[in-house]
Amino acid sequence: MLSRPAAPRFCLPALVLLLAAPLVLASACAPEPNVDVVLRGGTIFDGSGQPGFDGDVAIDGDTIVAVGDVGDLIGRTEFDVTGLAVSPGFVNMLSWATSSLLVDGAAQSDVRQGVTLEVMGEGESMGPITGAMREDMIRFQGDLKHEVPWTTLAEYLQHVEDRGSSVNVASFVGATTVRVHELGYEDRAPTPDELERMKELVRAEMRAGALGVGSSLIYAPAFYADTDELTALVEAAAEYGGMYISHMRSEGNRLLESVDELIGIARATGAPAEIYHLKAAGQDNWGKLDQVIERVEAARGEGLRITADMYTYTAGATGLDAAMPPWVQEGGYDAWAARLRDPSVRARVAREMTTPTDEWENLALAAGSPERVLLVGFRADSLKHLTGRTLAEVAELYGTPWQTTAMDLVVKDGSRVSTVYFMMSEDNVEKQIALPWMAFDSDAEALATEEPFTLSNPHPRAYGNFARLLGHYVRDRQIIPLQEAVRRLTSFPTRNLGIADRGRLAPGYFADVVVFDAVNIQDHATFEEPHQYATGVVHVFVNGGQVLRDGEHTGAMPGRFVKGPGYQGG
Repeated sequence: MLSRPAAPRFCLPALVLLLAAPLVLASACAPEPNVDVVLRGGTIFDGSGQPGFDGDVAIDGDTIVAVGDVGDLIGRTEFDVTGLAVSPGFVNMLSWATSSLLVDGAAQSDVRQGVTLEVMGEGESMGPITGAMREDMIRFQGDLKHEVPWTTLAEYLQHVEDRGSSVNVASFVGATTVRVHELGYEDRAPTPDELERMKELVRAEMRAGALGVGSSLIYAPAFYADTDELTALVEAAAEYGGMYISHMRSEGNRLLESVDELIGIARATGAPAEIYHLKAAGQDNWGKLDQVIERVEAARGEGLRITADMYTYTAGATGLDAAMPPWVQEGGYDAWAARLRDPSVRARVAREMTTPTDEWENLALAAGSPERVLLVGFRADSLKHLTGRTLAEVAELYGTPWQTTAMDLVVKDGSRVSTVYFMMSEDNVEKQIALPWMAFDSDAEALATEEPFTLSNPHPRAYGNFARLLGHYVRDRQIIPLQEAVRRLTSFPTRNLGIADRGRLAPGYFADVVVFDAVNIQDHATFEEPHQYATGVVHVFVNGGQVLRDGEHTGAMPGRFVKGPGYQGG
């Protein structure tokens, strides 16, 4: 869209001869710009959920100063955004941009979809860490190499800001991280002293700006934590207004029981609770979604603040660890790999990988077959040629059963191997989008279409999740109206997180602003060709700094560490 600098202040002398009157010197002075930016003529979706209305938005410094009728405000730069939607910046409720922002702070895959805030901390957070945890963090880096100069979570988030980021960052403190900090990777309950130290770690991070406690309970060692341990950590966060957010213990065979556990923790602690990337995984479980909705809405009817988030695809992405029993992973990667070299252990693991159970979450069985398991990321250069192949294809190539192939890949790659599992129902995706208590997430890094990011294949949600919502599900499928989609991308998550002054287009709010073409916004990333940017987002401002202009990244890095409700740093 057209942009132009505002007219500078100037005076034009003019000699005016009026009949026989003497010469008169006149001055015509143009008005002087008095704010940084004015977006003129757009359709404003202010984040409230109300229908859009035509008007202008004025920004000065890092703040929105007027919305709708901006009076005599004139921008030093003005944009004609007629025909475009203007909204608050979008919140990515589950981001794995933890390392990608340290390699490239531009966050292009998300910025080009209108994301202005990355929320991290699904079970594992970037702090607090011990020296041994720092060594492991460096050792197990894949294609994205970076230093680890921080110790606490708050120090990491400040490091992202100081280093330069185009997006704002915030994080939960990981229940897994504080457990490893005190117990390592052991399968046991913490002692009373250890649990008290874990709670103190949570309290310290809450005072330093964390949002609450996040868990990811299908993975070892998080799997080893019982409900009492989680409740104790959430109680510590709740002292500072923090929330609990969880990749629940099961999204499949024990989905309903896992929802009950999350609601029970919220009830016991008084904390809000959110379900990470809600889904019913595995065809046998698709019918359980209605019961999940009933449970959540009943809890909300009690006054409990239960919400959820999701990505807009029928496949999830994680690793081959999610296809193997947690007991074999006790002790961390080295112990896991050592066990997988033992023939007797391999035989047991292979049996359990093909045996239906309610005792642990087996995503390979949820997918239904190895043909529906896609291998998308390897650490070892010698295995990168397998990127984009299914587990079934690689098993045929190796001439081994798929279970054996999976174990071999974990050992050979020195990692859990990044994996996509196709296991959800499209009908359920649409049903979830329609829920008024549903936010949205990418569950992915913030990437760019260049190395080192292109050395692996991400899930297409990294490039398309938010554009897919607004294009396919809102415009084309009309599952929810645009104003409701904007609410759920903006004010709804910021309110749930306890973040003040973001998520609305209103005077006094931080100027996180997106201008997009609702008629043409579109995702392009596919599972076969995931490294493709979405299109249709025209301008993006973060704290008043323009990071996207006419659909192209400006290189600006105005992102900040956004603190949670318990922040006491002054």
